[in-house]
Parts: sequence; C-alpha cells; structure tokens
Amino acid sequence: MKKIIKFGEDVEGYNIPVLNEREIRAAAGILFLATFLSLMFILFKGNFVPIKYVIIIFLTDFIIRVFINPKFSPTLILARLIVRNQTPEYVGAAQKKFAWIIGVVLAGTMFIFFIIVNAYSPITGIICLICLIFLFFESAFGICLGCKFYPLFFKDKVQYCPGEVCDVKNKQDIQKTSKSQIFILLICIALVFLSVDLFNEKFSEKPYDLFGINNSAQTK
Repeated sequence: MKKIIKFGEDVEGYNIPVLNEREIRAAAGILFLATFLSLMFILFKGNFVPIKYVIIIFLTDFIIRVFINPKFSPTLILARLIVRNQTPEYVGAAQKKFAWIIGVVLAGTMFIFFIIVNAYSPITGIICLICLIFLFFESAFGICLGCKFYPLFFKDKVQYCPGEVCDVKNKQDIQKTSKSQIFILLICIALVFLSVDLFNEKFSEKPYDLFGINNSAQTK
C-alpha cells in the first residue's frame, strides 16, 4: 500500500523524494493546450461543453497526483511516454505537492461553479486566467509559480529546483544580458506599439480570397 500511496520517487543520490521535471513540464503543456482550446470555444462559439470536460479531467488528475501518487496521474503518464527518451531532470517533490494542492483548490472551485452550479462569473474567468498563467510558465519556462509560495508556509529549505534556481550561484556569460540586448528588446516592443497605431485600420480589413476558391464553391 505504501508503494501505491506515495508522493515522489526515491532516486539514488537524492536525500529527499523527487519528481521528473521534464514529465511535469510536458503534462503542464498538455493541460495548457486543453484549457486554452476549451476557452476558445467559449469566446468564439459560446460553447461551454469542452471546458466542463477539461475541468473534470484537470481536477481528477490533480487529486490523483496529490492524494494517491503522481505516477498514476493520466497526464503525467502521457507526458512520460512523450519525453521517455530525454534524460530526467530531478526536482524536489515537496514544493511540487504544495503547488499541485493550489491546483486542486482552483480546479475544485471551477468544478463547483461550472459543473454543480452551472454558472460562470468574473470569478471563473479570473481562475481560468490564473490556471493558464501557471501552466504556461511551467511548460514554457520551467518556472513553477505555485512553488514560489512554498517558503511562505514552510520553513524547510527548498531543494532541487528546476534549473538549480534555489542555489545561489554566479551567472555564466551566456546567461548575462547586455545593455545592447535590452535596448534591442525595447526597440522591438516600441515597434509593436507603433505598428498597432499606424496599421491597425489597414490590418482590420478582411483579407480577400486570392484565387476565388470560396466564391467558386458558393456558385456551385
């Protein structure tokens, strides 16, 4: 029973239970894509059915992760299959569990509103946005935003963070950002805003069918 209900894996060389960050990032990407697509159905079609399924899957998945064992989480199993040929990157399990408890709370709140009450509100919109941000940062940047709150509630030192960000170390030259790079970034941002101001009216025009394919189909 202890082998079934457990959080984290015992890996030689690590003094605490750990998880594979590569699997976690892949699973976050899967959930981000599913959540994002379901929100697109709401925005463009007014269809709330996909988000209800996603919420049920999301909540069930996180309950399994937190209260049973992450190795039995469906999205983490799928993620493991996807990244099985990549070398594992081990991270501390404790801070991940705390972050996933936040996920259970958010998904549980959405379950109450969308499944039980069958209603939406600014609260559900804000929670969806928070979930998307958390999932995006995890999958795209390897930054666990939920883990950032762990030190506020626990005095234990956070160990084995992704990219070793928990450890104080000097940046290598390839990690440093020069003033010229910052200047280029600011110029690009300024060009985006300038383009919106100058070309928004032009860009708002609907593109025409270059080869008239749709028109030909309609006449038939």
